[in-house]
Amino acid sequence: MAEPAPNSEKLPTNEMINVLEYVTISKNESWWTAIVLAGDAGRKKVMLYMWHKSGDKWSRKQKFTIPRKTDWPLIRDTVEKMMSKVD
Repeated sequence: MAEPAPNSEKLPTNEMINVLEYVTISKNESWWTAIVLAGDAGRKKVMLYMWHKSGDKWSRKQKFTIPRKTDWPLIRDTVEKMMSKVD
């Protein structure tokens, strides 16, 4: 499996989102998927975004937020169980 691409361009997030870093998972002419670390020194969260490009504009189609580190084990374990059922 290929390594995710490092961040090299500005994400099309809302200007209220303070993006600390991100990794592009996939990107083509129409779709862009990225994992984003956002927040500030007091509160950080990880988000999975999917944007769709129409004309020259990217618009958000999906966003999933993992607000606390303590939520991650349950999310990860549940996704892994579901993925084991995927061909």
